[in-house]
Amino acid sequence: MKRKFIYTILLGASLVLGSCGKDFLNITQIDKLTGNNYWTSENDVEQYMGGIYSTFREATMSNIFFPASGDLRCAPINRTSATNNSGRDYLVYLRQNNLNSIFAREGDFSYFGFPRISKWNDFYKMVQNANIICYQLDNKDMPFLSEEKKKAYKAEAVFLRSLAYFFMVRLFGDVPYYTDVNTDPLPRTNMITVLKNLSTDLDANYKNLPWTYDDPSVVAVKAMRGSALALNMHINMWIAGFANEDKAPYYEKVELMGKELMEQNDGAYQLLSLAKTKEIFKGRTKEGLFEIVQNFNYGESFSLAASFSDYVLRAPNKVTTNSYIYYDPKFMEQLYPSIGGDLRKTYWFDDHIYATDGKFQCLKFLNVFMEEGEDNNPDDNQMIFRYSDPILLRAEALAELNRDGEARDVVNVIRNRAEAAIITESGDELKDAIWWERARELFGEGNFFYDLVRTKKVINSKYTSAPMSVGAFNSGGWTWPIDKSALNNNPYMRLNNYWN
Repeated sequence: MKRKFIYTILLGASLVLGSCGKDFLNITQIDKLTGNNYWTSENDVEQYMGGIYSTFREATMSNIFFPASGDLRCAPINRTSATNNSGRDYLVYLRQNNLNSIFAREGDFSYFGFPRISKWNDFYKMVQNANIICYQLDNKDMPFLSEEKKKAYKAEAVFLRSLAYFFMVRLFGDVPYYTDVNTDPLPRTNMITVLKNLSTDLDANYKNLPWTYDDPSVVAVKAMRGSALALNMHINMWIAGFANEDKAPYYEKVELMGKELMEQNDGAYQLLSLAKTKEIFKGRTKEGLFEIVQNFNYGESFSLAASFSDYVLRAPNKVTTNSYIYYDPKFMEQLYPSIGGDLRKTYWFDDHIYATDGKFQCLKFLNVFMEEGEDNNPDDNQMIFRYSDPILLRAEALAELNRDGEARDVVNVIRNRAEAAIITESGDELKDAIWWERARELFGEGNFFYDLVRTKKVINSKYTSAPMSVGAFNSGGWTWPIDKSALNNNPYMRLNNYWN
């Protein structure tokens, strides 16, 4: 009777209409849960876990998710002659943070999948599947798994659930918060509460993940301890950016996690020579902490619209004569000054780094294994967390704690790798220099807009071509519209009013 009751609950999880629309809890693997032949081997657990990774990939790489939400929004980008048609007007709207115009012309931009970003269904599928794995690990007898393995799988599920929530918070702000197999409609939970809970979950489980794997094919592709630490650091920096309380404890926590990541990783992670740029962004190196895999040789390719490289490459690296966009030369000069050395200029750009005539291109992601002339993007992995990212978060946290000397030492780890002049600033100038170093180092990796938001630099024209007013920011101008399907069957749901 108990087993029957449990499976009834789990099956119901896929059938009851939850808080986010009719497809919110449709879980493709759910049918396997109802038979006696599932959850009987480690392979079953691996396959189910693999479904969560696949859902994450589908949510983010089947549409324009990373370029639209992280790279191009409020960025100083300009269209080139290669985009002289109304089907590329979204580039102007993204620069202006004019999301309503994008959705008003949804049909014109259907190829890019903007509406899918406003639907959080896939992220909630990740959450629900992670909750099911945690439930099964806690309640089902699994003699084929050691206790150590059970803890590792649970830590992996907690990481994926936390990742899904973190991505939703950055997009939408407050979100309904589920941590068990629950299909009851819920109101949106304050995002700071959600983030604090995620951090606590990660604290309790991350040490059960390995620093890395012996199998090179899953390095940075499956969750590792460094993946969880990087995520937790981002979570705490987001809390510090928004919480109306003493921020020091969050910066201190970020610093300690960054120190652990850099000093106790047993040699699992390191910054590679920038001469190995192609290897780094092809993925699965010691510099990768978490990535979404892509490999043309195995039929794995992202949507053309999903890759930043689609917008910043041209012939002979793509079929277009000109790239689709270029950045304001003043902005590029701020990132990569024409005077002074920086290997990132050498390996990530060509001689047209400041060009405005369509010749601009970024060569950071350039592993192309298709026939010459085909309109395909490079088959690099999509970076979610790269080792330099948490290093710079640690430097930022140290600067916020007024530990300037330590902050300079940490940020200069990145500068030294690039053979660029070291940072010597102090105080607010140091904080500013670290922010620009993140924009410089993580260019095109989906962080620019989120760094603007959590630091509130998005209200300052020094950092963005489309600064928000304080009123617009406080009203949710930094969020993304939530699709109206979220209101289905949930009397407690509300949308992001700024975009209504």
